Amino acid sequence: MSGFRWPVRIYVEDTDAGGIVFYANYLKYFERARTEWVRSEGVALRGRLESEGVAFVVHSLNVQYHQPAFLDDELMVSADLIAGTRTAMTFRQQAHRKADDALLVDGEVKVACVQLPSGRPRRMPEDIQALVNRTLQPNNE
Repeated sequence: MSGFRWPVRIYVEDTDAGGIVFYANYLKYFERARTEWVRSEGVALRGRLESEGVAFVVHSLNVQYHQPAFLDDELMVSADLIAGTRTAMTFRQQAHRKADDALLVDGEVKVACVQLPSGRPRRMPEDIQALVNRTLQPNNE
């Protein structure tokens, strides 16, 4: 697993009656990792909804589940930007169990920038577009 990683601990609330993480919770972990990646790059998301009417929504995703996570496991969840346009970003994301580095979940998530309240696609704000460009372009130094 490379790129940005975010730690997640599995709590009772994350699991089903058998102590296995409920499948949809991995999407929450992926969301947290993407958000923390943006934050770690110094780009503010807070207030954008109110001030600019900008929101980011999941457009599509493709997820494969390989192994389950269990109560009290520690995970490392990655968020690697692999593609971007003026209105969307695509991430490759994985969840690995920290103890043995086992790949649990692997997927791609496309996130679109929309204008609220219409929900119509719009250009990403300049600072986020700059982050996308900086991340995807090779360093020419």
